[in-house]
Amino acid sequence: MPFHLVAWTLLEREGKILLARRSNVSYGNGLWGLPGGHVEDDETLVQAAAREAFEEVGVRLDPAALTLLGMTRYVDASGEEVVRGLDAFYLATRWKGQPYPAQECSEVGWFSPDALPPDCLPWLGKVMQTHLAERVEWQEDFS
Repeated sequence: MPFHLVAWTLLEREGKILLARRSNVSYGNGLWGLPGGHVEDDETLVQAAAREAFEEVGVRLDPAALTLLGMTRYVDASGEEVVRGLDAFYLATRWKGQPYPAQECSEVGWFSPDALPPDCLPWLGKVMQTHLAERVEWQEDFS
């Protein structure tokens, strides 16, 4: 059974977080979410977060400047198949370039972490509260 190791980046500017509307993807298509994706075998979590931010929203991040906000281990048994994984969330306050919808997203926008759009990934609000607002470093979620 596959284990999903995923790195996400919260780009923060003036108290708002950059979200991208996911497009032509198998997970969360059409929903707002953070730039992020699967970690490749030859990269670290922080390298994956930086790479995914560049691929999805066109910004260059220095992996050494990213701050680990927290990690969530999950087991999702809500569908036909049980999905297991670990999500790592990094905070970026500096980057090079202007965010734009590069790959696998159709638009980008800045949102307050406590006023997310209704059509965002279902777990995003909990992540904003747990890892960003409360700075909880470790969470386990068994749906």
